[in-house]
Amino acid sequence: MIIPCIDLMDGKVVQLVQGCEAKKKLELPDPVAVLERFAEYAEVQVIDLNAAMGRGGQPEIVRQLCRRKPCRVGGGIRSVARALEAVDAGAHKVITGSAAFTETGINRAFLEELAQSVPREKLMIAVDCWGNRVAIHGWKKVLPLTADKALPQLEPYASEFLCTCIDTEGQLAGTRIDWFRALRRVTRLPITAAGGITTDEEVRALEAMGMNAALGMAIYRRCYPELFIASDGRGGSHQSM
Repeated sequence: MIIPCIDLMDGKVVQLVQGCEAKKKLELPDPVAVLERFAEYAEVQVIDLNAAMGRGGQPEIVRQLCRRKPCRVGGGIRSVARALEAVDAGAHKVITGSAAFTETGINRAFLEELAQSVPREKLMIAVDCWGNRVAIHGWKKVLPLTADKALPQLEPYASEFLCTCIDTEGQLAGTRIDWFRALRRVTRLPITAAGGITTDEEVRALEAMGMNAALGMAIYRRCYPELFIASDGRGGSHQSM
């Protein structure tokens, strides 16, 4: 299943390269209008970047989107209270990321508290990696922990993983299918893959492994071809997603 990504910043939908605000590649003013462009897809992924960066949150926009379509909601889910706010806003699933980790490993105390308050079937854990090492705090801190070691330890606390290959994220140059294949071997839980997924072939390869594909820039090029014609001369005729 393809899951379009809606990243919210200051009330707008943006696409960033490798999570860096300075590398903003796309900005659209109306999140609801963006959601309408994704009408053919069953679910969307909504990340509140303001909340993720500690700059307040955008709960009303999140709530509007959740009213219209099942949304996986993340961004700044660092406490049980924030997770419950997302559930109250109508989140189909809640994504926690950096808070699931400490400087040296798994933040079991937080995850156990979270699992006591939010149904496990609603919880997703984001595991973002440079290379194979987990990165947290806006991908600025790289831990000694590798993804293949982290996933089995995280299984008791979630119903699904969101695994992002930061190396390829936002560049429309393809992703690392071999990395996702290696992750598939170490966990029984569903995995949604993210980070540079660009072509139909990559989506099919992930589907063959039983993985969903969360698409950012590639889905915008597909649903907003007019924004890319000037930059790559191909627009909607390109064979990528």
